[in-house]
Amino acid sequence: MDAAVVGNQPTESVLANSGGRRPSRSEAEAAVRKLIEWAGDDPDREGLVGTPERVVRAYEEFFAGYNEDPAALLATTFEETAGYDEMIVLRDIRLESHCEHHIVPILGKAHIGYLPASRVVGISKLARLVEAFGKRMQIQEALTSQIADTLQEGLKPHGVGVVIEAAHQCMTTRGIRKPGVSMVTSRMLGSFRKDPATRREFLAMIGNPRSGSDDS
Repeated sequence: MDAAVVGNQPTESVLANSGGRRPSRSEAEAAVRKLIEWAGDDPDREGLVGTPERVVRAYEEFFAGYNEDPAALLATTFEETAGYDEMIVLRDIRLESHCEHHIVPILGKAHIGYLPASRVVGISKLARLVEAFGKRMQIQEALTSQIADTLQEGLKPHGVGVVIEAAHQCMTTRGIRKPGVSMVTSRMLGSFRKDPATRREFLAMIGNPRSGSDDS
């Protein structure tokens, strides 16, 4: 497994802290089988025979971000911008993540803006940055900070703004069961934090999320 970054900590260190060995695919499938039994069903019945394998394959997709180095996504930048020095915003980036407390989906959208100093990055890399951090077990507050901090460190722009709006199925499908509720978090750095006009421009461009004026 490649060393990916979780916050500022490589994945390999996380594995080392939890015992030092990543379980094998067969062990993962056996764990799913055990959960099916615990839930009260028969893993050998026709409809469930292939479920452990399917769940493990799904986990490979859900948590593919552990195999990504988010900082590396920003390694290729461009300085030939014809003097462009205005805000760059990518809004409504589809977000799919999983709550680290219950491992159920977090679904929503992310908005990213930055004020370039001398370099810009391809817009697809901004979307991939969201994916690299989103496809991990997360809390939304940390996810918001990870995206913003990595962009600030990688591009060294005048400022960065990140706003995430998402629904958490740990709240909508279990526990308090309150559908239709979304959580809004923001992280403002540099001029986005210090200059109210820059912040207002960014929030206006993304549609002014209700809680976007609060820095999480």
